[in-house]
Amino acid sequence: MRPARSFAVGCAAAGLAVTVPGIAAASPRPTPPVTLSGAVGAPFNLEVDGPRVLVADGGPGLVGSLQSDGSIAPVVTGVPGASGVATRGAWLAYTSTVSDENTHENSASGLHVRNPDGGTVYADLTAYEAQHNPDGMTQYGPHSDDPCVQAVAGPKYTGLLDSHAYSVASRGNGWLVADAGANDLLSVSDSGQVSTVATFPAQPTTITQEMADALKAPACVVGVTVDFEPVPTDVEVGPGGSIYVTTLPGGPEGPELGARGSLWKVNPSTHSVTRIATGFAGATNLAIGKHGDIYVAELFGGKISVVNSRGVSTLANVPGVVSVETSANGTVYAGTMGMDESHPGTIVKIATGPARAH
Repeated sequence: MRPARSFAVGCAAAGLAVTVPGIAAASPRPTPPVTLSGAVGAPFNLEVDGPRVLVADGGPGLVGSLQSDGSIAPVVTGVPGASGVATRGAWLAYTSTVSDENTHENSASGLHVRNPDGGTVYADLTAYEAQHNPDGMTQYGPHSDDPCVQAVAGPKYTGLLDSHAYSVASRGNGWLVADAGANDLLSVSDSGQVSTVATFPAQPTTITQEMADALKAPACVVGVTVDFEPVPTDVEVGPGGSIYVTTLPGGPEGPELGARGSLWKVNPSTHSVTRIATGFAGATNLAIGKHGDIYVAELFGGKISVVNSRGVSTLANVPGVVSVETSANGTVYAGTMGMDESHPGTIVKIATGPARAH
C-alpha cells in the first residue's frame, strides 16, 4: 500500500456527511431503488448494452449478464479481480488484476479485448506502467521532513510503479481505461496498443487540529499539508466525445478528512484535466444520463448523486453502492457490494425514463 494511501488506515467509513464546496445544492426527493438481482458479490461495474445488463463481478471473478429471474449468466469466467466491462457493438472489453491476498500488491493488470469472432487480445498495463510510469514525476506525501510527521503520513515520494485497471469505456475505435494503481487514464486500441491520455494532480489536504483529533494523530501533523494520490475509479464518454473521470482522493475515506472524491473532465487533445465537482464520499463510479446529467456513485456516502448545471443533488440513497450505469431511455441501474451470505450484493433499478433529479 502506498504511503499517502495508508495515512490513518482503519478509519471509520460509515455514516458520512457530504459537502460540495462552491456548488449550489438542489433538494430533490430521492427515488427508492428496486432490486433486480441478489446474485452478485462485488459488482464493480455495470454495462447496459441495449436490452442486456452486463456486470463485472470481482467476487466470483467473472463478467456476466443479468437474467430476468435475477440470476447472472456467465459471459467470461476465471477473471481475477474483474472490475471493468464495456461493449462496442459485438466487441467486449473487460479488466483483470492479480493481487496478493496478504500484501494487496498487484502483480498483473490489464485489459482484455474480445473481437466479434471471439478472439481476445490482452493489453498488459502492468508492463506499460513499468516502462512509462506516467505519474512518476508527481510528488506525494507530507510537505514536511519532520520524523514525527513522516512516522504518521509516510515519507515524500514520487509516483510508484503500480497498475490496477479498474474501469473501461468504449471511445471511437478503441477503449479508455481508468487505472486506479497508476493514477492515470489510458487509451487502448483493439490491437492492444497503449498510450497515456492524462494523469491527475496530487490531492493536497492540510491537517487541522480537528482532523488530527479525529485521526488520533500527534500534534506534529497539525498545519502540515499532505499530497494524497488521485485514484481514478471510472471513465465515461459523454455527449460530443467529452471524457469524464471519477477519483478517490487517497488516504482515509472517512469523515476525518472530509468527503474529498472528485469528478473531472478530460481534454484528450491537450491531456489537461479540469475538476468540475468535488466533495463526494467515495466516488467509485459514474454514468452519463439521457439529458447529460452525470450520476456519481458514492460508496461511503451510501447514495448516488446527480451533477448538472443546477448543482449537485441526491438521486437515491443506496447503501453500499459501488457502480452506476444508465440505459438509452434513461433508466438508472446500480450495483451494491455484498457484505456476507445474509447480505449479498445486488443490482438495482433506480429510475425509468428521463431520470432527471430536478
